[in-house]
Amino acid sequence: MIVDDSSVIRKVAKRILSGPELLVIEASSATEALYMCEADMPHIIILDATLPDLPTEDFIRRAMAIESETKAQIVVCVTQFDIGTIMRAKRAGAKGYILKPFNRQQLLERFRSMDLLQDSIAA
Repeated sequence: MIVDDSSVIRKVAKRILSGPELLVIEASSATEALYMCEADMPHIIILDATLPDLPTEDFIRRAMAIESETKAQIVVCVTQFDIGTIMRAKRAGAKGYILKPFNRQQLLERFRSMDLLQDSIAA
């Protein structure tokens, strides 16, 4: 799941990750994403750190509290390296972060470094 209020970022990430091995869904707000998580929890959530409708840490805590067999791995997207934002997100339960804008190689390498993708998917 890609959660970003920028349709461009969602399209780029979806294009990078889409394929026969992955179903990629999009949400344009934290609220929309939480509804989607309640219906069917994704394995990975790429979360914009500056969504206007809900603070990043609140989204992470709410998503992690949803009862589901799947425990989502949350990766926070930041536009600049901000240790405070990253640490708050990690304390709330995020697996890690990625800087945007990103390209295919950067996104897949970041996912590999966090053990979020199998080699067959990331090829």
